[in-house]
Amino acid sequence: MTDTPMTFDRTILFVATAILTLGLVMVGSASISTAATNFDNPLHYFNRQIIYAAISIVIGYVAVSQRLSLWQSNAPVLLILGIILLVLVLIPGIGHEVKGSKRWLPLGPINLQVAELIKLFSIIYIAGYLQRHHRQLKGSFFKIAAPLAFLVFASFLLLLQPDMGSVVIILSTVLAMLFLGGARLDVFATLIIIFSISFAALIKFAAYRLERLQSFIDPWDDPFNTDFQLTNALIAFGRGDWLGVGLGNSMQKLDYLPEAHTDFLYSILAEELGLLGAMSILVLFLVFIWKALAIGRAAELAGQIFASQIAYGIGIWLGLQACVNMGVNMGVLPTKGLTLPLMSYGGSSLVIVCVAIALLLRVDLETRFPEKAAARVKR
Repeated sequence: MTDTPMTFDRTILFVATAILTLGLVMVGSASISTAATNFDNPLHYFNRQIIYAAISIVIGYVAVSQRLSLWQSNAPVLLILGIILLVLVLIPGIGHEVKGSKRWLPLGPINLQVAELIKLFSIIYIAGYLQRHHRQLKGSFFKIAAPLAFLVFASFLLLLQPDMGSVVIILSTVLAMLFLGGARLDVFATLIIIFSISFAALIKFAAYRLERLQSFIDPWDDPFNTDFQLTNALIAFGRGDWLGVGLGNSMQKLDYLPEAHTDFLYSILAEELGLLGAMSILVLFLVFIWKALAIGRAAELAGQIFASQIAYGIGIWLGLQACVNMGVNMGVLPTKGLTLPLMSYGGSSLVIVCVAIALLLRVDLETRFPEKAAARVKR
């Protein structure tokens, strides 16, 4: 039987398409001033994001056509590859540094943000591990701690960039996957305590992290210096009111809110589309999370451990990252350099998220049609 796009889960396709489309519109609107200043072309970032989106959709289609067994068999290789790339990022002359952070590998006209790869590769690796050892998780501390060794090393490399936000997302997602995979509760609680103490220490002994935390606690104590970005984001939310000031009419994007088309895109959306627009994005992400977890549960009931953990991991990762980004924009979480999935400007994040959604669609496909596990989707 030849697969058609209608074979795939319509809810996931609709939600992903809606978020991506709104993201393209908002990147175009939020970046006009910055693009005109930097490139003398108001649509510079919008045009690039359109190209990124087209490339992401093509790569996503290639990814969804591959059997899950292919990803499972190559899971350790993918994680090792990701760690090697993280090492390359830190080598002087190879990694590309922006504003004091060395997070990108230059690949011709584009820069690859390796942290985005590691997020997906970590989920695939843990899903494969849980497939092989899920029966031993309740009886051995080592069986739970062993897969974390590689991820702790990868986290150390991310902290050297520095990129603590990605570390929090990766380890939180992995811990949730281990919990859903049947890890012993006492061991799970111990790991949470260890990671919590470690994060507290990282914040306490790094001045800039402590400064961000203090800014989050009282964003108005220094609105023209350390709190500048957050206060302008909050002003954007305040100006948006119920229905917004109108698409394209934001004042905060006019060089008040730095890099408004990236990490703080949600603030501009709230200003231009109001509470209604902001809540619409929140609802779309909630539907996506619910559907991803439902797909994971269906795969688990069908006895497909790897597939179920992939779905759980992707749902938790993208949902958690979206919540953190929106929380930062609203001032309810400390500032972190995390993108809003499918919306914020950037090629690396968009491509990887589209691949993740493709994997989620593949999980649903192989769960509903087990015969597809033995074959590619026909083109």
